Amino acid sequence: MIKHCKNTKKATKYCIFVSVMNKYLLNIISNSCVAKDVFRMELTGEIPALKCGSFVEIAVEGCYLRRPISVCASCEGHLTLVYKIVGEGTRKMSELSYGQKVDLIGGLGNGFSLSPLPAHPLLIGGGIGTAPLLQLATDLRAAGSTPLLLAGFNSASDIFLEKEFTDLCAQVIFTTLDGSRGIQGMVTEVLSSLHFDYFYACGPMPMLKAVSTAIPHPGQLSLEERMGCGFGICMGCSIQTAGGPKRICKEGPVFRKEELLW
Repeated sequence: MIKHCKNTKKATKYCIFVSVMNKYLLNIISNSCVAKDVFRMELTGEIPALKCGSFVEIAVEGCYLRRPISVCASCEGHLTLVYKIVGEGTRKMSELSYGQKVDLIGGLGNGFSLSPLPAHPLLIGGGIGTAPLLQLATDLRAAGSTPLLLAGFNSASDIFLEKEFTDLCAQVIFTTLDGSRGIQGMVTEVLSSLHFDYFYACGPMPMLKAVSTAIPHPGQLSLEERMGCGFGICMGCSIQTAGGPKRICKEGPVFRKEELLW
């Protein structure tokens, strides 16, 4: 999940850029709680299918900056967002209901690439970072690949999208820190027992660093970071990479393993 930056200064350029982005006004057909503090919002309207790993920015009443949320699943005319309540903006989002409209821009960012197509990729999710891996799993299966999911959560009450991933993946493995579901511990403790030729990961930075260091195979990682504008103007989410400074919201959020400097 992409995080919103609370302390970014207001900028005129932000308003100008928002006015020329791909804006959509979508209808809410459902917005329900699917896990502890986690909500699934289903939207419909005139919107193209969005790339896996990209994100949208949602206008929230009373909040100056939009809230960036990763695409969970998308097809033409329909969008699924899974998000966690982490502040005032996402709390207000959780209170929206059927029939209300959502103003959003997207898809933003550089998403996951399926080229070259791996035969047996491992998808690694950490908490709410598991959400954008659903569209990736869908696209991999459609392309003829057989994905495996490894997802880590704090406890059983935090797990979501289990049925959806089970329908798409050859195997679904959960880890929980408290041992209430699946394997007790962190995802890194399971890696050595799995067989795969490529990996995709999304989750907290410490987890991404750990899996990137532990896995010898190539892969792609979707970084979680606080954002201001969401499309490269404010430079607030810049990181240093092997190819120089890059913006997580623009050149990312997905980067190849070899690009990242830990």
